[in-house]
Amino acid sequence: MRKHFITISGNIGAGKSSLTKMLSEKLGWIPFYESVEDNPYLEDFYNDMKKWSFHLQIYFLSKRFNDSHSILKFNESVILDRTLYEDGEIFARNLYELGNMSERDYKNYKQLYNILINYLPKPDLMIYLRSDVDFLLQRIKKRSRDFEASIPKEYLLRLNNYYEEWISKYKISDLLIIDVKKYDYVNNPDDLNFVVDQIMERIKK
Repeated sequence: MRKHFITISGNIGAGKSSLTKMLSEKLGWIPFYESVEDNPYLEDFYNDMKKWSFHLQIYFLSKRFNDSHSILKFNESVILDRTLYEDGEIFARNLYELGNMSERDYKNYKQLYNILINYLPKPDLMIYLRSDVDFLLQRIKKRSRDFEASIPKEYLLRLNNYYEEWISKYKISDLLIIDVKKYDYVNNPDDLNFVVDQIMERIKK
């Protein structure tokens, strides 16, 4: 089988890391996880978004760009938990429009982002995990990360709206949309097998 590059996108709490782990174990693909536990800015960011938003977005920009290029070193298939595109098109935009990132910082960030995306390897398949906000809040509460406890529902709702807008225009690669309320791949083996079958069908094309 030839090498594949798969990415997983979705809002906070959608289940990206869980699916990355399960696909890696089931298919033998190399996983690249989003930097959460080892992130030097994330907890500070949730305590003071206005102060730390630019620092966090620059950190993610660097980390995801490096991760995306690291896949070129492997002969095996790779799966990436969240993409650099989401930072620029959704998260940084949301922070700026909420007033948590200054116009000067946002313009600086977007200039760098627009340069870097021209050098990104394109995925064979983007998997978008779709969910409503109430379901996301349930999952966030269940995983009990202290720094996520203060995330407002309105913040997630804005992100969800930006995700849907971005996905409706997405043309970088093939796209597979999974409704995470309908397919519980974490707890139901049949649902996981369905998701795997959908992925394999797409990449075999």
